[in-house]
Amino acid sequence: MNGLSSLSKLLCIGVAAGGLAVGTALEQSHAHEERNGGSDTHYRLFIGDHAEGVVRAIDVEDGSSAGTFRIDRTPALTRSLSGRTVLAVQGEAGKVAVIDTGISLDDHGDHGDLKVEAAKLLPTVITGTKPAHIVEGSGTIVLFDDGTGDLALFPEGQLLANAFEPRKLKPGAAHHGLAAPMGSHIVVSVPHDNPEEPRVGLKVVDADGNQVGDLVNCPGVHGQAQSARMFAFGCRDGIVVATSGKGSEPPTLEHISTTGLGEGYVSTLKGGTAMQFFLGNYGPSSMVIIEPGTGEAFRKIDLPTRRVDFALDPAKARNSYILTEDGTLHLLDILSGKIEKSVRITEPYSMDGHWRDPRPRLAVAGEHVAVTDPLKGLVRLVSTETLEEERTIKVEGRPYTIVAVGGSGAVH
Repeated sequence: MNGLSSLSKLLCIGVAAGGLAVGTALEQSHAHEERNGGSDTHYRLFIGDHAEGVVRAIDVEDGSSAGTFRIDRTPALTRSLSGRTVLAVQGEAGKVAVIDTGISLDDHGDHGDLKVEAAKLLPTVITGTKPAHIVEGSGTIVLFDDGTGDLALFPEGQLLANAFEPRKLKPGAAHHGLAAPMGSHIVVSVPHDNPEEPRVGLKVVDADGNQVGDLVNCPGVHGQAQSARMFAFGCRDGIVVATSGKGSEPPTLEHISTTGLGEGYVSTLKGGTAMQFFLGNYGPSSMVIIEPGTGEAFRKIDLPTRRVDFALDPAKARNSYILTEDGTLHLLDILSGKIEKSVRITEPYSMDGHWRDPRPRLAVAGEHVAVTDPLKGLVRLVSTETLEEERTIKVEGRPYTIVAVGGSGAVH
């Protein structure tokens, strides 16, 4: 079974099996709203400045400020799975700031309650030698410290309650690494004996940091994503897929080669939500749709020019968006594996130069792809349906990194 048919089947099964349930849930939700208030949709953007240590929060609906938070350095931004917090990693400063997004969605089975409050910078500051990758899974957030190789593990609730007491593990030596929590185990990168050389592979450790099973080769391991009960990791010669074990069993690791795809490798990954798949880069100007366990694990898509950034649409499961250096935004259909639309959005942003130069970043906020345009001081809101720019939001400084939180729910 090829990738197209397997993903189509997943989507069709979901629609066929879920149609009645969704209809019933909507009826129940509407009844609930009539009794208790109404429904609302609210999305909020968090934007890191390229030149200053500032994170700005902006409400998408009207472009108004939802807060300006001063930190130490230009941050890498990671949102939690719940959307309740955003972690602003400042590796060179040895700190991670935590922002309460002010957006919460509480699941009540037949409906979800949406609560919108002011965003705020929380008092908790996570410190380390050089904190870097943050990965969340199985109700646990793991922060990898490149400067020591140590892991800090904690639930999001500790941050919101101002009761930060992480569990610390030291599974290996210092390196530019990553770790992914899977149940009671963690998949962690393994450094080369020579610290100047790239990572060599991945291993599984238990709750005490002890290795379980053998090391799996994954040269230069970089990038990870989760889809359903599976993680994928990028390697210079393929990917490694980690599949959750049953009960308390450790996850299994499997290397899948990309030899047949030609020159290039995967180093950045995004994971599907409603469908199990991964989307990754493959060299500077190609993408690859990854479906482990199918007859066609990889589908390579060549781009017209080099890629700047890409994002998946969490609501429209088959949609992904790719910005290329000529300023064009592309809609890639995950099912067909084809670029269905392409629209010029920004001026060209060459990929020549330093990788940290100010270039656009993407985040999906409901019906919009939010595109930062650092040199113009704008966030461009682009329709996920037509790819046409609908409006812009003026942002002070140089808007750079971006994440979106929000959704729809009942308002009491």
